[in-house]
Amino acid sequence: MERNGERKPLVSVLVRARNDEALVGRTLAGVFAQKTDFPFEVVVCDDASTDRTREVAERFPVRFFERPAGEYRPGRTLNALVRDARGEIVVFNNSDAVPVGDDWLAELVRPLREEPDRPAFCFANQLPRADATALVRKDSERAFGDGRVQASWRFFFSLASSATRLALLLETPFDESIRYSEDVEWAWRNSRREHDPVRILYRPSARVEHSHNYTLRELAKRFRGEGAADRAIFGAAPSLARELASAARETLRDWVYLLPRPRDWLEIPSAPVRRLVQRVSHWRGARAAD
Repeated sequence: MERNGERKPLVSVLVRARNDEALVGRTLAGVFAQKTDFPFEVVVCDDASTDRTREVAERFPVRFFERPAGEYRPGRTLNALVRDARGEIVVFNNSDAVPVGDDWLAELVRPLREEPDRPAFCFANQLPRADATALVRKDSERAFGDGRVQASWRFFFSLASSATRLALLLETPFDESIRYSEDVEWAWRNSRREHDPVRILYRPSARVEHSHNYTLRELAKRFRGEGAADRAIFGAAPSLARELASAARETLRDWVYLLPRPRDWLEIPSAPVRRLVQRVSHWRGARAAD
């Protein structure tokens, strides 16, 4: 099929961006360097950036989409982007998630193409950046890597680089009321539905570079938001004792990871502080949702 003289894309790559001039160029260059046997479009939604993000993105053959007016809610923007997409498959890729290699896109959508009638949501392997701190690298390796650790967790999903079918997103849109973890809420809700549940598939062969060296203030904000979202998604809030125990266990893992790496020993004292900030902030966020 054609539209405006162009072949209709099989895939729509939707890129959300805000004040990301340092990385959006690398991300878009990586997207357009992909080797595929199918056509794809790239749609950029610039969320009122005050830097040169849009100027950098304009150097590439992308289509721009203006996010809905009014208060920002991630679910509203995602649903609007989905409704605008032209491809049968929708790929979400953050403007700071830089594709690694020229097969990221093909590998990410492969299960959707091989089994088009089975509902699935695939998410990519996120590698830490070169400037990632040791503890950020360690957390990234546990969350992604070969997938063995995440498989033991209650639930794990990341929209930062992911793919599913357009029809599925139109049928079951994102929750527009929550401010954090809208991706986890969608995946949890639809993976547990009674009829034809959605498979959540980790694709370690589809790789992007994506990590953040959060400050303590940024960690606290993020985990408060995730705590509130987890309460809404999963139900009962964890006790403070349980959160503190989790912080202690993770600190021990941090130290085991850091001790064989002398160049990273400066992070040893900060490990318990960061874990306490994470877990106490998560607890406060969950409690605030009462």
